[in-house]
Amino acid sequence: MSVLDAARAWLQQDPDDETRDELQRVVEAGDTDELEARFAGRLAFGTAGLRAELGYGPLRMNRVVVTQAAAGLARFLIDSGRSRSVVIGYDGRVNSDVFARDSAEVMRGLGLEVTLLPSALPTPVVAFAVRHLDVGAGVMVTASHNPPRDNGYKVYLGQDDEGSQIVPPVDGEIAAAIDAVAAGSITDLPRATDYTVADAALVDAYVAATAATVPTPALDPQDQPTVVYTAMHGVGWQTARAVFTAAGFAEPAVVPEQIEPDGAFPTVSFPNPEEPGAMDLAIARGVAVGADLVIANDPDADRLALAVPAVSDSGAPTFRRLSGNEVGWLLGWRAAARASDAGVRGTLAASIVSSPALARVAARHGLEYRDTLTGFKWVSRVPELLFGYEEALGYLVDPEVVRDKDGISAALALLSLASELAAAGSTIAGQLDAFAAEFGAFASGQVATRVDDLSRIGEVMASLRATPPTTLGGLDVLGVTDYVDGADGFPPSDILRYDLTGDARVIVRPSGTEPKVKVYIDTVAETPAEAARLVDALAEAVRPLVS
Repeated sequence: MSVLDAARAWLQQDPDDETRDELQRVVEAGDTDELEARFAGRLAFGTAGLRAELGYGPLRMNRVVVTQAAAGLARFLIDSGRSRSVVIGYDGRVNSDVFARDSAEVMRGLGLEVTLLPSALPTPVVAFAVRHLDVGAGVMVTASHNPPRDNGYKVYLGQDDEGSQIVPPVDGEIAAAIDAVAAGSITDLPRATDYTVADAALVDAYVAATAATVPTPALDPQDQPTVVYTAMHGVGWQTARAVFTAAGFAEPAVVPEQIEPDGAFPTVSFPNPEEPGAMDLAIARGVAVGADLVIANDPDADRLALAVPAVSDSGAPTFRRLSGNEVGWLLGWRAAARASDAGVRGTLAASIVSSPALARVAARHGLEYRDTLTGFKWVSRVPELLFGYEEALGYLVDPEVVRDKDGISAALALLSLASELAAAGSTIAGQLDAFAAEFGAFASGQVATRVDDLSRIGEVMASLRATPPTTLGGLDVLGVTDYVDGADGFPPSDILRYDLTGDARVIVRPSGTEPKVKVYIDTVAETPAEAARLVDALAEAVRPLVS
């Protein structure tokens, strides 16, 4: 089939006026170069589901691709003998609601019991609902913190999988089912509209279960630390506010320009709290109200960023955003202490690219510790898990409620910790100092190289394998671990790890969700300043190697 024939066949099944008109113009113009680029393959369905820019064709997110994915997932559930039931949620991005309704209609048409969430809601509510409703699978239409023109399709499995994200070989089985659907036309798929729309009771159940993960606040609301909250133009605020109130915490001051869902993300160039500038409005609001904490959820509220008061070089008040590792240390230490106090045994876990500091916390409290591959699909499946995190602002604070990262429950845990510290005359910054005194001065950093040509990622990794460095930042490389064929009990993964003198560590891998090569740097020293200096030296050393 020629590319023009493929494009015309796509036009015949595309139900979306915008993408169909866009493709029609390209076909009429005979722009085969454009068509070759758009029809050169199809989006690969993997453990992260689907994620791409909106647009026509099999390599973009659109109603055809989403309908194929929904039908493929439904057929997988049927053919594998799993429960023929699914819960579907969506965020506030462009077309998220449309993709969710398409999924509901197609899955219902194929015979599944379908529950559609009543409005745009956080990803953790879907992860919760998979277990709460005891369904076979969950779908969340979201691209999380990706650029504004992206959207995605995330899948959870219920029952024996306990609401965790999919892992191999299930991703391959679902992908094969999707490919089988894509061999035909979506116009041949049955649709039905008699699916169930969940009522407020489902969200109320999430709010109650999440609020119950923390004790009664150590201080009355009027005496608690002052907090600023931003939803980053996402869907977190209404649910987060309900959780905070139910748990007995004062309502935070908000960033009004970013508090309501807006798929255009007008005040940020990149709606990711990790990105430079993304929290500028929140920090300005924090300074204006004299806040003790600034907290930010990403657009689907499965991640959390935290900033604490600081002083700028000019002496003006400002805030410092804590790294994902710093927040992970504090929440992990809190979880370990609570487990010890309760006489509970269990495991702390973090992704392999997160700081090794959590292992020291586990050892000090007599708990097990596990490294996992990157992604909460792995962290959430650790047996007897008490707490898990990854440095990319993801935290799992109560596995009995949600088996995925949850920025709302993490925010609540931090409010609880901040209140306890304030009652004892301390702060989050003071607790970081206490952590360094107790476990050592750890520091972490990242180098990320964004590419326009995806082949460049493979070239960088191949070059590092062909010519491994022997020193980095003045530290000797003591050992190199290549996970490409599997290592340390992990399945094959495109990861390189360099262990250096002084317990420093550098890990290099391609990003799983963005066109980047990412480098993760971890050090430990006698003082925070020395640990930070080592991170800076290592960053300077690795940057040319991945550029």
